Amino acid sequence: MDSGRKREIEEKVYAGERLTRDDGIALYESDDLVWLGRLAHHVRTQRNGDRVMFNVNRHLNLTNVCSASCAYCSFQRKPGEKDAYTMRVEEAVAKAKEMEGEQLTELHIVNGLHPTLPWKYYPRVLRALREALPGVSLKAFTATEIHWFERISGLSADEILDELIDAGLTSLTGGGAEIFDWEVRQHIVDHATHWEDWSRIHRLAHSKGLKTPATMLYGHIEEPRHRVDHVLRLRELQDETGGFVVFIPLRYQHDFHDSADGVIRNRLQERTTMATPAESLKTFAVSRLLLDNVPHLKCFWVMHGLSVAQLSLHFGVDDLDGSVVEYKITHDADKYGTPDKMSREDLLHLIWDAGFRPVERNTRYEVVREYDPAPSLAERRAQPQEVWVR
Repeated sequence: MDSGRKREIEEKVYAGERLTRDDGIALYESDDLVWLGRLAHHVRTQRNGDRVMFNVNRHLNLTNVCSASCAYCSFQRKPGEKDAYTMRVEEAVAKAKEMEGEQLTELHIVNGLHPTLPWKYYPRVLRALREALPGVSLKAFTATEIHWFERISGLSADEILDELIDAGLTSLTGGGAEIFDWEVRQHIVDHATHWEDWSRIHRLAHSKGLKTPATMLYGHIEEPRHRVDHVLRLRELQDETGGFVVFIPLRYQHDFHDSADGVIRNRLQERTTMATPAESLKTFAVSRLLLDNVPHLKCFWVMHGLSVAQLSLHFGVDDLDGSVVEYKITHDADKYGTPDKMSREDLLHLIWDAGFRPVERNTRYEVVREYDPAPSLAERRAQPQEVWVR
């Protein structure tokens, strides 16, 4: 990018002017990572100051049995396959209650598209979880799952969401988005939920007062123009509904060759490489600059590693997700090297060490607790902290 084009984009950013599709593509073409970070950090600071949000959450995957075989997915199993599982309602409750003493605020529930589980299983699980953990938000199901529930129940998404909300649903999850452009999507996704239905279901959720996240899976066979298109579709939908609270770029993962059953399920692996840390930081920065109407940008540390997560806070990110606990969808893939969970104290130190101020939030991004700025290093720990790197 020549100096004149850089100056033009920079002037638009500092004036608070909305960037265009061509601006987004130009930003991806820039190799000046420091410049991109500076612009994104300006926008992030204007919107969110020095605060970094997190929550204490647990991921719960009720089943990994799935009728789809998406090209990038290492999580799914077929009925009867080794390591295939489906939790009974009582098992799900027992798993969730393992963190009851840690002031858990959110359960994040995502599953395979199980070919034989009845629709009524899902609201029943939510009701049991709400009864067992009454103060915990239930952030559950992708738009892809809601679309699947339409198919297996014969109900509309409107009716399905009403029943799930009555059972305790607080928010949908943001998954199933991957890359919206059909040029890419037809090669990576093996289910019937595409932009038209994904956006329809989130629009409907927003109309019912739910606040939802949105995601993008990047770093596989897509090109920067597809990422720009993806973000701009979300920006347009957000202009309409205002219901997205956070955008989450998710780093595509390679499968792990020593997986439990020795099967490599990732059909993209031979022709892809994973995004480098620099490419991840660029993706965060461009996303923050383009997506001017979504208040928060999240780095899901499980997929990026803790060091990149800390760096991302200088590239537009203001949210580090949470304690997570047992994120099987990634850890069943490439054993990336991140821990299975982070405690509240771990997250506080991660944020303090990056020079920011931690803020604990709930699922709707309402503040639960604000923490003081970082104490001195000597006060924080007597021994060096372990650093997780790839």
